[in-house]
Amino acid sequence: MVGGPLRDKSNNHVVFKMTPDDYNDRLQRIPARGLELKEGRSRVEGKGRSIYCIDNDNHMFELHSGTLQERLRCYSEA
Repeated sequence: MVGGPLRDKSNNHVVFKMTPDDYNDRLQRIPARGLELKEGRSRVEGKGRSIYCIDNDNHMFELHSGTLQERLRCYSEA
């Protein structure tokens, strides 16, 4: 992220891809690094799983186990 710390938290975020097998490992490693953890909300089946974390400067990051193509397919089938 460019710039200094954010004054307030927001939903603006950057997304990084992870494999489905990385999910539980990331759930443990993120809080161990002192970051605020927000496990992803339940969504459309087949869309992948997400973990959100907020760094000490209030920047939000998402780790997601699916792809954009999977998300779009799930929404078009719903």
